[in-house]
Amino acid sequence: MSKVIVTGASGLLGRQVVRTFQQAGWDVTGTAFSRANGTSLIKVDLEDAAAIKDALDRVNPSVVVHCAANRFPDKVDKDPEGTRRLNIDASGALASLCAERNVVLIYISTDYVFPGKPGEAPYEADATPAPPNLYGESKLDGEKAVLSEYAKHAGKCRAVVLRVPVLYGSAEQPAESAVNTLLDTVNKVQAEGVTAKMDHWSIRYPTNTEDVARVLKDIATKYKDTEASTNLPEILQFSSEDRFTKYEICQLLAGVQGVKLDRLEADTTGGNVPGGVQRPYDCHLSTKALRDLGIAVHTQNFEDWWKRESRAFRH
Repeated sequence: MSKVIVTGASGLLGRQVVRTFQQAGWDVTGTAFSRANGTSLIKVDLEDAAAIKDALDRVNPSVVVHCAANRFPDKVDKDPEGTRRLNIDASGALASLCAERNVVLIYISTDYVFPGKPGEAPYEADATPAPPNLYGESKLDGEKAVLSEYAKHAGKCRAVVLRVPVLYGSAEQPAESAVNTLLDTVNKVQAEGVTAKMDHWSIRYPTNTEDVARVLKDIATKYKDTEASTNLPEILQFSSEDRFTKYEICQLLAGVQGVKLDRLEADTTGGNVPGGVQRPYDCHLSTKALRDLGIAVHTQNFEDWWKRESRAFRH
């Protein structure tokens, strides 16, 4: 039985990755920090190289899926040093230890490594990155840290980066996802006298965590079972083709719930959230590199998923 460690296994994506690998027959160990329970989730401080080494030695995995990150742009701007320690330094340390043990490492990155200027998308995996904000910079630097550590062990094992866009899925709290949390906005403006604005400029491609986890499992299988000397790409990208602004997502969610959205104003001023981080216009990711590997890139329909989710809530 193949063994995998999933970092950030208590988070929105990590929980689904654990489930998907388990369903596929893998022996899965999830790691977390503040939400570790010592049973299904072991506590590992990713800023402590000794703790990472201990986990790798105990589990002896063939693959590590690195989901743990500070992934909210506004929080990144408020804690740049903490973000560097987790998104870059810890990723590099994890990569070094995995490379020494011939473990395949899959590093989750973001579409925000690209500038997202009008007319540039879709971006191929080999397009030149130019992050528009500190979050994108931190994830790009994390990519570089991971790949450079593996370059020191050329031919023995490999790492691969998977860039993904904004994610949604089964959440413990809506705030876990920049998509799910829009439900809170839709519900908030139902109250008399409550109004809000929502971005109607930046284009998003919300992608379900179930689909991302499936692709990660397929990547893990292909990369662990292929000779390290074989030329496989270091950077892959996955995205839904569903295209929305945040305002359009709110419209869809309101329709699914059967409520009006009269008090939500569409903001077309250019991705600037008051007090927040500038968002790019369109960072649509090409999935060609995945398709060239024979990995399926289909995704479930965004509206259909929310209709099923809404029915589940009502029951």
